[in-house]
Parts: sequence; C-alpha cells; structure tokens
Amino acid sequence: MSVRVRFAPSPTGYLHIGGARTALFNWLYARRTGGKFVLRIEDTDTARNTQEAMDAIIGGLHWLGLDWDEGPVTGDATGASRGDRGPYFQSQRKADYEQRVEALLFRDLAYEHEGAIKFRMTREPVKIPDLICGDVVRELTDREAEDPDFVIVRSDGQPVFHLVNVVDDLDMGITHVIRGEDHLSNTSKHIALFNAFGVEPPKFAHIPLILTQDGKKMSKRFEGSSIQYYQENGYAPEAVTNYISLLGWTHPEQKDVFLAKEIAEIFDLPQIHRANAKFDHDKLKWLNFEHIKSMGDDRYYELSTHALSDSGVDTKSHPIDYVKAALDTVREKIKTFTEVPNFSAFYFHDVSEYDEKAMGKSFIPENVEPIEKLKSALQSLSSFDPLAIESVLKSTASELGMKPGKLIHPTRLACTGSTVGPSLYHLMEVLGREKVIARLSAAQERMKKE
Repeated sequence: MSVRVRFAPSPTGYLHIGGARTALFNWLYARRTGGKFVLRIEDTDTARNTQEAMDAIIGGLHWLGLDWDEGPVTGDATGASRGDRGPYFQSQRKADYEQRVEALLFRDLAYEHEGAIKFRMTREPVKIPDLICGDVVRELTDREAEDPDFVIVRSDGQPVFHLVNVVDDLDMGITHVIRGEDHLSNTSKHIALFNAFGVEPPKFAHIPLILTQDGKKMSKRFEGSSIQYYQENGYAPEAVTNYISLLGWTHPEQKDVFLAKEIAEIFDLPQIHRANAKFDHDKLKWLNFEHIKSMGDDRYYELSTHALSDSGVDTKSHPIDYVKAALDTVREKIKTFTEVPNFSAFYFHDVSEYDEKAMGKSFIPENVEPIEKLKSALQSLSSFDPLAIESVLKSTASELGMKPGKLIHPTRLACTGSTVGPSLYHLMEVLGREKVIARLSAAQERMKKE
C-alpha cells in the first residue's frame, strides 16, 4: 500500500514553527517512502479564517520548499506559484460531510440533540497504536462516563473538526496521520468514527511538543514562533528546515548540518523522539551561518541580492561580476542575510554618512597629509590587488612613522562609512582604484572641516 500523508492547517493565523515541523515530517516521510504528500486546508471556521493567514501558510510552505503532490486544478493565485494544483479546501467538501452524517444517522450511530448532531461514542476503552508513543489506551473520564457522546455537527449546521478530519482522511486515502502530540487526546474519537464508517483507521504518529528553553509551551507571543519571522529576518530556508527537523529527531550519524533532501533518504517515524523538544534560537542562528558558508554560489547571490533589494539597495545598475565580487567579501561575516546590507551597501552607493564616533578619532586634520600620501602610492600601483594594496598602505605608514592601524582606520571609514566590515584590502580591490581615490578625497574634505 502506497503511503499517503497530509498536512491540514487552519487559516486562522500564521504558520507556526510547530505546524511547519509537522508539515516537514509528513513531507519527509512521503519522500522517503515514495508516497504522496497532500495539503488540505481546514477552513470550515469561517468566522476566524483570513486570507492573510492563508497567504502566510501557503507562502511559508513554498519558502521552506515543501511542495505537495496533488490537489484540485486551480487557476487562482494560491495555486499559481505551485503550478497547476492548489490544496484541498474543506469548505468545498460540505456535500461529502453531509453524506457521511446521513449514513451515521441512518445506522443510528448518530442522533439529533438540541439542534445539533451527536455521535454515539463507544463506552469501552480505546486502544491507540502509535508509531512514536507506543500503545496508548484512552479510557473515559468520570465526566465522559456520564455522556461520552460528542457533537459532530453544530446547531448552525457546521460540521466540527472531529468529523471533517476523519472524513477527509478516509476519502483521501490517508495511510499515516503524523501530527502534534496535542492531538493525541482527540484520537480515540477519531478511531471510533473510522470504525463507525467501517474502515480501518490510518496509522498514527504523534510527534512531541516544541517548548521554549525554560520548558514552557511555545506560544504565539514567543519571538520566532512563526515561519514569517525567519522569512523577514534573513534566514535561509535550508537552515530553518535543517533546524526544525532536529526538534524531535536526530540524524543517525549525529550530524547537525544537512539539507532536507539528505534527510528524506533516511527519515523514519520510529526515529522520532518521545520527549518534548526545546527550541534553541542560538543553534538555529549558528546553523544559518553554516548554511550560508556552504551553500552554492548562485544560491548565496540570490538570497543576498534579495536582502539588499528589501533594504532599498539597487544592485541591478551594477555589473554582475562586480555584485558577486562585493558579496563574496561579506560571506564569512554574516550570520543572517539581513546583515548583508550593513556589510555591503557601501559598494552600491556613494558614502555620505560616517560613523560619528569613529570620525572623531580618524577624520582629524592631522590625517589629511597621510591620506594624500596614500592616494599617491595607490595611484602608482601597477596592480590594484589586495597584496599590493596592503603592502603600499603599510609602507606608507612606515614612511610617515605611523603604526599601520593609524592609517587603516581612516581609510576604512572613508571607503565604507563604518569601522567594521569586510577585509579592507579586498573591499578596496572590489571598489576599484577610482572609487577608492574619490572616497579618500571626500574624507580629506571632511577632515579639513573638523
């Protein structure tokens, strides 16, 4: 039997990190087994559904690279970026739910109660075979013992989660339900419904919760609880999928850095830990740094130029080779792509503002003459490369009886406007002799005014 799994979010808020991990584990299992990954939007709660939430979910999945395998043909924006298929929507399946409810009523497995419809729940303990948690026996609580039956259609005619979830899984042939452990309490009801419909329930795998570092449940108020946070704060999707895969799972070779396609070759449900996972933002940032260093050049340039564009820096008016050379100088410096503009914006526009504190130390009248001598020395270089630039700067400082740092600091400030950034000699090479001389001259004018 071919594996069929699903991710079924509700469009009532952003894509939570826990939801993203659920989607990832389903996607990984489908890819490892050669099965199908189905996306289903549980949008029956019309009062709380929003288009913004829908866009956040779909956009977040695309960003993470979690493509789904089937869905109804669609021509709308939701499906456009995916191809020709969108997700399934529960709001479009009302007739299917009504048909299933009628069948339950006909067989007296459900009944009307105060305008609603309730399902006749079994009075016996329900055994839940779980691929992660092991066998779990769910017995009725004292309160449920008095009336274990539960509503499947509200008095307003809206089917509830328990019914639509089971009917969808049944109709879509879902073989494995991989979801958060917080749903384990619902599973006895779902198994009872599957039995009532005369079908074998899918296999269940309830994954552990994600907690904060202090052991609390990660709420929506926790910074970094949404995938949108990482989209907006310069994280590589590869690093985020890498990290969330480690929230409850460990690579068999104890690796920390890898790509999703690598995990998909080895991932299996029994490997998932039983204990809750703790979210470590520092480790995620470290992983992001590692992925930036190791990713292919084209991917690095793509994410870097997007970050520059988002910050208002135009790279399109510059030669591609120049842009790439500039970005190469900051690759070992940044931990997130939002840092790219801070380290490289000076390559793409003239420097008109300088670090004020540094100006007080470096842009002083006494440095006008040393900068003039440096300009002359740079002009005479036959090759404007890092080694030659470093050599001439240090020899100029020696001639002036200065320590190299006394010349390096005003030169860096003149070229970049900042005291930190890429290697000075490499950034000067990228800027080119003409720009460097022009910026040193502009800095001299500022020195004269101090």
